[in-house]
Amino acid sequence: MATGKKDIRSLTKDDLRAFFVQQGDKAFRGNQVYEWLWQKSAHTFKDMTNVSKETRQMLEDHFVINHIEVDTMQRSKDGTVKNAVRLHDGLIVESVLIPTATRTTACVSSQVGCSLDCKFCATARLKRMRNLNPDEIYDQVVAIDKESRLYHNRPLSNIVFMGMGEPLMNYNNVIKAIDKITSSEGLGMSAKRITVSTSGIPKMIKKMADDEVKFNLAVSLHSAIDEVRTSIMPFNETFPLADLKEALEYWYVKTKRKISYEYVVWKGINDTQKDIDAFVKFCKYVPCKVNIIEYNPIDDGEFKQASNDALDNYINTLEKNRIVVNVRRSRGKDIDAACGQLANKN
Repeated sequence: MATGKKDIRSLTKDDLRAFFVQQGDKAFRGNQVYEWLWQKSAHTFKDMTNVSKETRQMLEDHFVINHIEVDTMQRSKDGTVKNAVRLHDGLIVESVLIPTATRTTACVSSQVGCSLDCKFCATARLKRMRNLNPDEIYDQVVAIDKESRLYHNRPLSNIVFMGMGEPLMNYNNVIKAIDKITSSEGLGMSAKRITVSTSGIPKMIKKMADDEVKFNLAVSLHSAIDEVRTSIMPFNETFPLADLKEALEYWYVKTKRKISYEYVVWKGINDTQKDIDAFVKFCKYVPCKVNIIEYNPIDDGEFKQASNDALDNYINTLEKNRIVVNVRRSRGKDIDAACGQLANKN
């Protein structure tokens, strides 16, 4: 939408206050507009009902609100909802509402496509078009919160950055979005209910620790043997496990918060005792918990879910070593909304 007007949500509250003073108005008007934009998620200036018509028109003359639109919404038989979200420039990303008995979780995207090259992930097959802006990330959460209230009669409880893209490759915008989501002037959600999942960018994990972020960290690991990990996640050659280990130790020293490892077990790739032993060793470097994730095919059959025996072997060995392990059953598979399946098929 090339209007030449500035997106008003790129302004800070102080910017808005200063703008109104420049227009000969009161600074507090900026506070009112900021509240409409972030707490009330206004899509148009007409929505701002406690602002005069003249002021709304003046805002219309100067600015746009580049809000997202849910282009298509699919509902799974298990209650999962997948949104194809149209951005202001026509590009599409996907986000997912995942319900359980006790919570509803928003899985949000941070990039259009992805800049990494994980072979088992459908999103990686899309070239990275651009990073999402903070407001575009924020809007996904707002849309899913509405769906959670509509379909599950409760507000959104958790957020995971596990949708399209590598969040740490869009670090500044992800952090700005989380600041808005957790702010009392935004959605007011607790940072403890937010998890940022990364494929493992060591210097950015250290930066998060230095920035004293309050959200949780998950690492998409899938192998603790460099050769195996590089074969399925080629960027591991640039960011090898030794560097990742050092960054995670740094994170724990700084934050004292456990790390979650996301781990898929594939037949003939990482299902041997050697793989298990290497993973257990990696888990002992830093306090952690493990999520074993059910694999969701992306059509070509190169990757196949490991046998139940292999999964049981992983689980039993981890538990014997007193490592907390959960098996995450995928939801929304019938609408391609499960982990690794987001690829804008629609």
